[in-house]
Amino acid sequence: MTTDRSIRWADAGREAAFEQWLAPLCTAHGLDRATLAPASADASFRRYFRIQGRSGPMIVMDAPPPQEDVRPFLDIGQRVRDAGLHAPEVFAADPAQGFLLLADLGSRLYLDELTQADAARGDRLMRDALAALAQWQRAGRTDGLPDYDEALLRREMALFPEWCVGREHGITWTDTQRAVWDRVTDALVRSALAQPQVAVHRDWMPRNLMVCEPNPGILDFQDAVRGPVTYDIASLLRDAFLSWDEEREIDWAARWWERARRDGLLQDHAMAEDFGEAWRALEWMGLQRHLKVAGIFCRLKHRDGKDRYAADLPRFFAYITKVALRYRQLQPLVALIEPMSGTLVTTGFSMR
Repeated sequence: MTTDRSIRWADAGREAAFEQWLAPLCTAHGLDRATLAPASADASFRRYFRIQGRSGPMIVMDAPPPQEDVRPFLDIGQRVRDAGLHAPEVFAADPAQGFLLLADLGSRLYLDELTQADAARGDRLMRDALAALAQWQRAGRTDGLPDYDEALLRREMALFPEWCVGREHGITWTDTQRAVWDRVTDALVRSALAQPQVAVHRDWMPRNLMVCEPNPGILDFQDAVRGPVTYDIASLLRDAFLSWDEEREIDWAARWWERARRDGLLQDHAMAEDFGEAWRALEWMGLQRHLKVAGIFCRLKHRDGKDRYAADLPRFFAYITKVALRYRQLQPLVALIEPMSGTLVTTGFSMR
C-alpha cells in the first residue's frame, strides 16, 4: 500500500489496484516509487501524481471509473500529436481502471507565466498559443468527434439559470424574465451553429497550456468536439482566470483571423471578409461560454464543495455585461443579471 501520507485514497480497493498496476511500471521505466507525490488536481475527479523515472519525472493520472473515462483522453491526445502539436506522450494505460503513465510537461503553467510576464514576453507566449491553435484548427481531425450541436449548447446554457441564478443567488425568474433568457439563448445558439465547424479543444485557455519545448504543451483536451471556429479563440482571449485590455484582445483576434482566412477555415461565412463579423461571432461565442462556466463554477461550489471557483464570478459578470451592452439583441440580458452582478463587476476583477 502507499506510504506517502500526502496521497489519500477514499477506497482501499482502488489503492490496491493502483499499487498492482504501478509495480511493474517501476521496473519497466525505472520509476522510483518513493518519489510519488501529488502534482495537481482539477475540477473533475481526476488526480495527477509526479514520479521520478530513469530519464526524468513522469506523470501518473488517476481517473476513477465510472466518474471518469480515459478513452477520450487517449483518443484526443493522439489527434493533438498527429496535428504536430505537443500533448503528453502516453507510456502506459489501463483504460478499464483509469490509470495512465504520461510524459511530464513540467510545471510552468501559461496562467502563471502570463501573470508574471512583461508585455513583450506575454505577447510572445500568446502568439505561440495562437499559432498552435491555428495548427489545431487546420490539422486536427474531426472524424468521430461529438458535434457541438444545438442540444449540447442548450444543455450548457441551462446550467446558468439552474446553478447561478437559482442555487447561488436564490432567484426565481418570472415567466417574462424566462422569455428574455430564452430569446438570448436562441440568438447565441443560432450564431454558434452558423459558424464554420472545426476541431474544438473546448478549454483552450492559459490554465491548460504549458510553457515548454516545443511551446506550448497542451492539456485537458479530452472534451474536444467538432464545433464553432471561434470557440477556442474566445476561450483564450476571454479567460476564466486572467483578463486583458480590449486593445490586446483585438490585436490577437485579428492575428488569428488572418491565419484562419489563409487556411481556408472561414469560407462561405461573412467573417471571411469582415473582421468585424468575426469579432462579433467571437464575442457571442464567448458570452455563451461565460454563461455556461458561471453555472459550472456555481455547481462546483454547491454540489461538489469546491468553493474556490466561485471567486471568479465577478470576472464572468463583467464579461457578460460588457458584451450584452454592445449588441442590441443581447441588451435585455443586462437587466436579467443585474440583481446578481451588482457590485461584482467592479470588485475582485482587474485586467492584466
